[in-house]
Amino acid sequence: MLVHGNNLTQKENHKKKYIDQESRRYLAEIREKYDQWSYNNNQLIGPIKTRQVDDHEIITQRVNWLNDYKDFLDQKHYAEKFDSRSNLHSSVLEEFMYYLFRDLVTSISEHALIGKSHSFKDIFFRPSNYDDMIKKPNAVIEKKDHDFSIGCTIQYNLV
Repeated sequence: MLVHGNNLTQKENHKKKYIDQESRRYLAEIREKYDQWSYNNNQLIGPIKTRQVDDHEIITQRVNWLNDYKDFLDQKHYAEKFDSRSNLHSSVLEEFMYYLFRDLVTSISEHALIGKSHSFKDIFFRPSNYDDMIKKPNAVIEKKDHDFSIGCTIQYNLV
């Protein structure tokens, strides 16, 4: 669920955008800083389900690394080159949330899901008339996209 890393990879591999020399240089600079940020977060374990003495220090360290990386990424020349539509800046927070909760969620359940997801939003019946509603209700189910969520897959058997 490395949303920001995947976003960066897409930009590095795009065939039409970000192919000018300045974009390539900026992406290389960002990649170097990102790889260090990601490595640091992957080396640090916690917090987990059971309270640990160093939980506060772990969270503080993750926040400090986020602030350092975000300050680097928010420099004017990067912000102007990669505008809000590129999601480069917003995807940092999504990935940070993953690092922050990953170990906690997996220590609670091996079936846990963390990151982007879809969920049930609503159900509508849209028949053209009452008779059709009775004979063939034609349900429309809407789903909602979530940039970040914590959940699980529920499996059940219908007997």
